Amino acid sequence: MLAFLIGGILGTYIGWRPAFGILIALSVVVLLLSFKLKPTRGRPEVQIDLFGVLLTAAGITLISFGFNNLNRWGLGFARPAAPFDLFGMSPAPFMIVIGIVLLQGFVFWTRRRTADGKTPLLALEVVKSASERAAVYAMFVVVALEGALNFSVPLYIQIIQGRSPIETAIAMMPFNLTVFFTAMLIIKLYNKLTPQEIGRWGFALCTIALLWLAWVVRNDWSAPVVMIGLVVFGIGQGSLVTLLFNVLVTASPKELASDVGSLRGTANNLAAAVGTAVSGALLVGLLSAFIIGSLGQNPELKTELQSQIDLDNSITFVSNDRLKTALERTNLSPEQVQEAVRINEEARLRALKIGLLIMAALSLLAIFPASRLPTYKPGEIPTNPPPKAKLSLAGLDERVAKLELQISPLAGGKLGEIPANPLPKREGDALEEET
Repeated sequence: MLAFLIGGILGTYIGWRPAFGILIALSVVVLLLSFKLKPTRGRPEVQIDLFGVLLTAAGITLISFGFNNLNRWGLGFARPAAPFDLFGMSPAPFMIVIGIVLLQGFVFWTRRRTADGKTPLLALEVVKSASERAAVYAMFVVVALEGALNFSVPLYIQIIQGRSPIETAIAMMPFNLTVFFTAMLIIKLYNKLTPQEIGRWGFALCTIALLWLAWVVRNDWSAPVVMIGLVVFGIGQGSLVTLLFNVLVTASPKELASDVGSLRGTANNLAAAVGTAVSGALLVGLLSAFIIGSLGQNPELKTELQSQIDLDNSITFVSNDRLKTALERTNLSPEQVQEAVRINEEARLRALKIGLLIMAALSLLAIFPASRLPTYKPGEIPTNPPPKAKLSLAGLDERVAKLELQISPLAGGKLGEIPANPLPKREGDALEEET
């Protein structure tokens, strides 16, 4: 919430570029303050999986770069903005595929390292069961949808409605507040609904909200009805984020808590980047298709525009005022400029509506992994799950030592030794022997 508000103020009164400079300065300050943290004792017996670090870093980087540049570099054939091409094809899809292959290689490498008795970068036990994998899939989808919505709605408010960044930030505050409070209050339903039921209802609310937004958005600002959709989506999203993290935590032993946190952070960051990038590429692609299709019905205007503007690489979301200013520099007549603005205005709204419908379809499909979440009975969410990994030798030795201490006072010796003075038999035992 504060990020949107501060970003809106900086974007309105200072500009976006200085705002990023302020973020860099803030990062440097945080880095310097980190040296004042209390140092903790290291664990020299644990070796960091450097090869695993390289695999995950390379895979996530390639996937992020690939999705972020789908629009600029091209989804299929390479565009002029692409740094290079592979037989005329855009490098973005290849980056995504190679990144996925590297992450799969990380999984195989981690299994091999675990089998050899070495410390893995991520304990795969946290996603061993079907319910835990379903929780990760559902978490990825809901965070990706949040990233897509955080891109689409500000785009609608600023470009289509022509609002300022601070007005956009204020308009998004009900959504962010709803997510914040729902994430805290959803735990009150844990004694009444199972995780599976909460997951289904959460994605159902997200689907309904996205369908509502696709229906109500239009070229004139309609704040109340848009706010209703954002609040409903915030309820679904806030409940899912808390629920899915709790499912992973409660299903894993305490010693794997750090692995659960790492998995959650990585999944959230990657999903947010992918959701934002895919929604941007999708909306711009739809906008281009609609504009080209509309210009096909006006051959004269299309010919004039193509002779002065590169329609294949210059179509993007712009406000009516910016488009008019750009077209007035061309040789188009005032009537043609007005027609071009009308075509762009209609195409923008259609692209946004269809983009929201696609997001709603994805949210609806996410109900399937949500259906594989645990079905704990009301009030039976486990608090101390059994360990998933086998006992280490150190743990086994510790248990044997405890057993020795319990037996020694009774047997008069150590475990494995025959006591010199065995315990006296009970009277019942002697009677049984005589019988």
